Amino acid sequence: MITLYEQNGIIFVIVTRYLRKKNNKKILAMKKYFLMLLVLTGLFTWSCTKIDTGSVDLKRTLDRNVNLINKALSTISSTSGYQMLSANAASLKSEISFEDSINLDLVAGIYDFQPDMYYHKDFFIPYRLFKKTGTSDSLIVNMPEKMVFRPRCLHEYSPSDDTDLTNNFTISASDYHLYYTWFNKYDYRLSAGFTLDDNDIGNLDVTSSAFRDSTWSYASTYTFTDGYNINVGFQTGDSTVKSFALSQDDMTLLKETRITKGTGFHDKERQYILSIGNIDIVRGTGIDSIQVFVDGVLQQKAGAKIVDDNGSDGSICHHRDILLTFDDGTTTNLSDLINPALETLRTLVDSLHSMNFATNIVDYIAISIYHYSKE
Repeated sequence: MITLYEQNGIIFVIVTRYLRKKNNKKILAMKKYFLMLLVLTGLFTWSCTKIDTGSVDLKRTLDRNVNLINKALSTISSTSGYQMLSANAASLKSEISFEDSINLDLVAGIYDFQPDMYYHKDFFIPYRLFKKTGTSDSLIVNMPEKMVFRPRCLHEYSPSDDTDLTNNFTISASDYHLYYTWFNKYDYRLSAGFTLDDNDIGNLDVTSSAFRDSTWSYASTYTFTDGYNINVGFQTGDSTVKSFALSQDDMTLLKETRITKGTGFHDKERQYILSIGNIDIVRGTGIDSIQVFVDGVLQQKAGAKIVDDNGSDGSICHHRDILLTFDDGTTTNLSDLINPALETLRTLVDSLHSMNFATNIVDYIAISIYHYSKE
């Protein structure tokens, strides 16, 4: 389709050629006025086009971005990686906590799940569960998928569970470091890949540190095999920063950042940023109202309202919702747009925030190997 500006340009070329043939001064003057009219018409057309990119573009952009988010979470929810993380979304209680230090060199090797039920020790992992079957610079563990997707079977193993225990799940940790000291310093690193029936199902990277309970930080990322990844972060100090991001390769689909001052239920939110693709919803202490940006351009008429239930932790994963109002007066809730995918997002964020897979599975195995290797 030819735009009005392009049509005027075509007419201008035709008229110019005609005027060159006539070579008349009066007609040449008409050429000058026509050129000015053409420029003014073009500016008017561009101006109208820019004005028309308000709520329509915001609506369309939001629909497009939300569709990408829903597609990502739908794809992720059908993967073995998601099943693994969701199975470890809840903590497992242990009467004894481990406060020692282990690095990769102490547990490196290839290990198979081969429980020795005849050797029992007064330890919170009472049986030797893994046997070293080879050497490696990494920590490679072959175990039944049942122990991963039902972690209580690993923590509460008994001889009656000896059915269907094929070692078809593999953890390959190229970096592992669990460090404690007597004055409550904590440092943790994990970088591991996972396979199920020899098929790659993703990678997990975790870093965490703490000192005397005054400062604590962690970052955890799970990368799925189809290019999607979910990242969470947390850091305390003068302010507390809590965030998560859902991405596809290098493109951020959804990101939430919350910066607060204070601790516990008495913290005060200083800044909140929710990015839905190229749409940013921003609230800060120095801003009278919530601002909405599309591609960095502040939307003058469209608006947003943050809705929190009582006891909110300030995240769209728990108790918080965003009510968007467009230029035409229509409204929509973010929770309605990403429902039921929101439940998948909540499970992923909670699991990675709590580091439960690293604690319930990898740490439990590493501690078991380290403990019984000293015998």
